[in-house]
Amino acid sequence: MKRSLPFIIILVVLLLAVGAVWKMWRANQPAAGELPLPSASNSSSSPVAQRRAIPGQTVTIDEYGDYQCPPCGLLYPELKKIESEYGNSVHIVFHHFPLTKIHKNAMAAAHAAEAAGRQNRFWEMHDRLYVNQKAWADEPDPRPAFITYARDLGLNVDRFTSDMNSRDVDAKVAADFKEGEGRGITGTPTLLLDGNTLKAEATTPLGIRRGIDYLLARKAASQPSH
Repeated sequence: MKRSLPFIIILVVLLLAVGAVWKMWRANQPAAGELPLPSASNSSSSPVAQRRAIPGQTVTIDEYGDYQCPPCGLLYPELKKIESEYGNSVHIVFHHFPLTKIHKNAMAAAHAAEAAGRQNRFWEMHDRLYVNQKAWADEPDPRPAFITYARDLGLNVDRFTSDMNSRDVDAKVAADFKEGEGRGITGTPTLLLDGNTLKAEATTPLGIRRGIDYLLARKAASQPSH
């Protein structure tokens, strides 16, 4: 028994090693229905990422977001990076989906973004709302902060204030929310890539890039060769 003990120990160690390698291999395999994982060299935010852009091919990213939603605030800078990396190969469209039952200032923020949009400053206000999310999220009345952002952006403050309270702006936000519900959206942030809903667990920096890369590659492959 003593002579066979070293062999038994070696055998157990080998079996454990094989099991560990198998688990690692399985972890790196895409589950059924998932998009293929890009190589590690294409997963960084380095200049190499610029190679993902395919001239003439564009993936539309529809984002349903809530300006007071903390996960949306965390996703915001990543989407800005993706926009920079892919250039004209991605087109981001933001849709309002304020979760008013849990975020008391989300509706007012959506109105502020739309009001700024009436003066062609939607994205500038969009950025300020997310960058300063913690500053206004818990305010009893966030409107003074939004008016300050409008003033900093050089907007006509009187018009901005009027638009924030207008029925037209309210109707636009309500229409976005209703459209989202029609698409089966219940939470934020929710992303759709070319109309395909990205699962919550895949809404990560790598998951989003993986989806974009897959769709761009598929578009390129479907183009007739010359």
